[in-house]
Amino acid sequence: MDEYFNQMNKIIKEKMTSSRIRFMLQDVLDLRKNSWVPRRGDQGPKTIDQIHKEAELEEHQEQIKVYQQLLSKKERSHTPGGGPNSQPQDDGCGNTVPISKDRPIDTNRLYKIIKSGGMDLNNLVLAPGGKAGCKGVWRSWEKGCSGGTEAKPASADQESGCPATSTLNHFSALQQTSSLLSSSDTDHRDKDHFDRSGRVDGREGSPITKRSFSRESQERGGRSGESAPTPPPSLPKPSLSEEEMEKKSKAIIDEYLHITDLKEALQCVAELNSASMLHVFVRQGLESTLERSTTVREHLGLLLHQLVKVGTLPTEQYYKGLHEILEVTEDMAIDIPYMWLYLAELITPMLHEGGIPMGQLFREISKPLVPLGKAGVLLAQILQLLCKGMTPKKVGDLWIEAGLNWNDFLPEDKDVNKFVTEQKVEFTTGEELGPKEVVKKQLLSGEELSKQLDRLLQDKADNKHIMDWVEANLDEEQAASNHFVRSLMASVCGIAIICEHPYKAIAEQIMVRAELLQKYLNDEEKELQALYALQAMMVHMEEPANLLCMFFDTLYDEDIIKEEAFYKWETSKDPAEQTGRGVVLKSVTAFFTWLREPEEESDKE
Repeated sequence: MDEYFNQMNKIIKEKMTSSRIRFMLQDVLDLRKNSWVPRRGDQGPKTIDQIHKEAELEEHQEQIKVYQQLLSKKERSHTPGGGPNSQPQDDGCGNTVPISKDRPIDTNRLYKIIKSGGMDLNNLVLAPGGKAGCKGVWRSWEKGCSGGTEAKPASADQESGCPATSTLNHFSALQQTSSLLSSSDTDHRDKDHFDRSGRVDGREGSPITKRSFSRESQERGGRSGESAPTPPPSLPKPSLSEEEMEKKSKAIIDEYLHITDLKEALQCVAELNSASMLHVFVRQGLESTLERSTTVREHLGLLLHQLVKVGTLPTEQYYKGLHEILEVTEDMAIDIPYMWLYLAELITPMLHEGGIPMGQLFREISKPLVPLGKAGVLLAQILQLLCKGMTPKKVGDLWIEAGLNWNDFLPEDKDVNKFVTEQKVEFTTGEELGPKEVVKKQLLSGEELSKQLDRLLQDKADNKHIMDWVEANLDEEQAASNHFVRSLMASVCGIAIICEHPYKAIAEQIMVRAELLQKYLNDEEKELQALYALQAMMVHMEEPANLLCMFFDTLYDEDIIKEEAFYKWETSKDPAEQTGRGVVLKSVTAFFTWLREPEEESDKE
């Protein structure tokens, strides 16, 4: 090592001509020779835990600094005069003002004060005064902040030997409190009300203070007949302008179509509090969805139906907004070839239960279209859509019951029979369909059937509407099949599941559909197939805890599935239904234990 340093010194002396570089290298050599330690160690990459710890340490240090600053401020505020050598002086308001010894005093200023004509030197009060035991001890503090430069007229207090003043200051509340307390000593009722321990009306309480005495005085004043002033009535919320209504309507409709939360949308529309402007909401909704998908149009039609059903949307406002669209349909039809079908998809949900009757709705919407000769086209599209949810015969009965006639909606030169045949609405004429004219119902696949049932349930269609759809789209054999029963049970129970952790079942959703399920689960075999559908659903969901037990409780309580069907499912050995059965069966052990308890008790009796 010594040889290495000697060689370096030799190189420095021979090669380096700059004294600055030579001395710098010499310093490095000296540091190395004296076990030089680098100021910063070799820092590799930091882990996430190290970064979090350093951040916590920095935050802790910042909190300590803030605490120290607050503590130092507090100490300074408690130190009178700001230092050990300063001399505090009372300024008459309870504050101390330090006086510097090096401050020069100008005597000319004192002479000007003495010559001031607005001051009575004989009555000047320089400090609190008053006789012992007098209320002046309290009131003399008023002089500190008010000045006390002039004498005040004598009052009742001066006759008792106490200085009087009428000037209010920061401590006037103490004066008012003392006067109230002194007056209460002469009131016999108040003597009984307050005792020395601070007990009020026989109740234990804290000693009387200014705040408590003021509160009790207000209570006594209220009991004596002095009522508090009533607040002014709130002004009515101003009605929205048409532009504001359009903006709010667009926001509500976009949010509803995005999340399809019907309850939230109904509440938002109700909160607009502008019933006279809801035709703008209707018009905005029809305009924004007319060229979108069928699902979007059906959802908007359902929203408008629910608004009318709950009374938020008056029918007059609905008609007004709809007419604003129908009046320009002749021009719109040029750009939208299927416009009449799209309008029918928006209007048809209004004919559901709780909406607008067919006769009233058809007569109203045809008013702007009859002069254009297009009323019959729109009505025919609506009737065809209705046949997808109920049988043509039922649709025809509704047409006849409403007293509708095609002659009222078609131009005079239009052949009614030809129009009815072309539009395939013969059921509206009251004629029975012949064997060749009966529409053959398509056999729906399991996926398509489940999709249609889920859509109806998600749209909150009533049980009657779902039954009409089944009758219109499924023949008797399909409606009685095990496949349909399984799809129906899976759809009803699937809608009732809350996807949280843990899973929960909304019993009310199943209770609402009790009538629907009872119609199609009309024997023990159908009930067993429904239980198999629930079993398959639990296996698909990886057997969530207690969920199947919740379904069983509701199905049994609502008499949807009988006790015998539950026992038959429990003991079933069907090889096609054994997948995951062991775990599912174990999850409902408590249910079957409870189910057997009444039998055991009745046997003992």
